Amino acid sequence: MTDRPLALPFPMPDGPELSAAFLDLYMAAEGDDETKEKIGDPALLPRPWDPPTCRKRQLRQELWHWLDDVVTWFNAEYVWDPTAGMIPPCWPEHPHLVHEIAVLADQRRRAGIDTSSNSLEEWHRYAVPAFLDRLRQRTKSHCDEHHQAWPARARQNRHVSTGLDAERLKSFAADIRASFPHAARQADHASGR
Repeated sequence: MTDRPLALPFPMPDGPELSAAFLDLYMAAEGDDETKEKIGDPALLPRPWDPPTCRKRQLRQELWHWLDDVVTWFNAEYVWDPTAGMIPPCWPEHPHLVHEIAVLADQRRRAGIDTSSNSLEEWHRYAVPAFLDRLRQRTKSHCDEHHQAWPARARQNRHVSTGLDAERLKSFAADIRASFPHAARQADHASGR
């Protein structure tokens, strides 16, 4: 026997900025017209499930703490066999995991506040297994013992190099000219070519 509860509660976001971000999103969808007007364009609101949209320092800091708590909770509550897909402690060094964990956390948060068990059942049935499959596929055993540098770094560096970038831009321009020949002739005519 252990002095541990049978099931630990999901760590809900609790920082003032993070809580306000979720409230603003809720009010943008469900609030009255005056509230929606006050909030402004909902497309400009930070979305914690998409970390790059969280541009305020305090909000971003609260988001990282919350996601770290979610990872700790997930590994304790949902991973019995570490080979089945334990989120590695170096998850912040893996952009693909940062994006995935943020979505997984928000879906679990939303399922937890739903008024029925349907969303939580869907989270268990679809979100968790799909996440674990992608986790195993993308990280394999690279970070089991310690963090390993990104194996695709050299290929990405080659992809963004100036020479190859210019070649892609030429290909894009050629496609536009071929796909819209009338517009290309007009542009050439307008520029005196």
